Amino acid sequence: MYKNKKVIAVLPAYNAALTLKKTYDEIPFDLVDEVILCDDASKDETVKLAKQIGIKHIIHHEKNKGYGGNQKSLYNKALELGGDIVIMLHPDYQYTPKLIPSMVNIIGEDLYPVVLGSRILGKGALRGGMPLYKYIANRFLTLTQNILINYKLSEYHTGYRAFSREVLETINFNQNSDDFVFDNEMLSQIVYAGFHIAEVTCPTKYFEEASSINFKRSTEYGLGVLRVSFCHFLQRIGIGNFNMYKRLK
Repeated sequence: MYKNKKVIAVLPAYNAALTLKKTYDEIPFDLVDEVILCDDASKDETVKLAKQIGIKHIIHHEKNKGYGGNQKSLYNKALELGGDIVIMLHPDYQYTPKLIPSMVNIIGEDLYPVVLGSRILGKGALRGGMPLYKYIANRFLTLTQNILINYKLSEYHTGYRAFSREVLETINFNQNSDDFVFDNEMLSQIVYAGFHIAEVTCPTKYFEEASSINFKRSTEYGLGVLRVSFCHFLQRIGIGNFNMYKRLK
């Protein structure tokens, strides 16, 4: 709990058996009340290990629903369990759980309802092993998004995010893609709904066991990001009428 606000960490997992325990062991359980893991039809022993280390809430997809589909299951479950602050943490240990207290504090003190762990702030992305082509693509896409969305973030592509309950109950994230572009659709909805976003510097860690998409999938993702950005622009200037921007409350 943080000032009577329930804190839930959600872990979107796919073949995470090699890194799950290392991630789980660094979660600050003096602050985090519940952990939910959603296994997206892994081919390894992610679910077995999750049970062994004591994760109580485990969702298992019999068929792979994609990164976005995984998050939908997690956020819906977090809301069902009464989460007031929900942190999305990848169980591949690419993002350190040690930033959770800072992210929870920002939301818990009502400073910002959304917090992103940015790999770009502090200039640590390349030093931490981010491939050069991904860094260049990140910078190009972020610049384009900041212009079209009319917001200013250091990056839109981090997988380390924290949300207040109000945000998750307001935006229609279930309307979004089941693929990787889900993350960008969600940020677009958040900005359009008028919520403000904070960023904290997050160390970058790229290593063999960390999840990563190949060049082909990265290209598809980039094109999807541009599509979302142009849709946001059209919606913002009053030409577009996209269902994803309809508030739930």
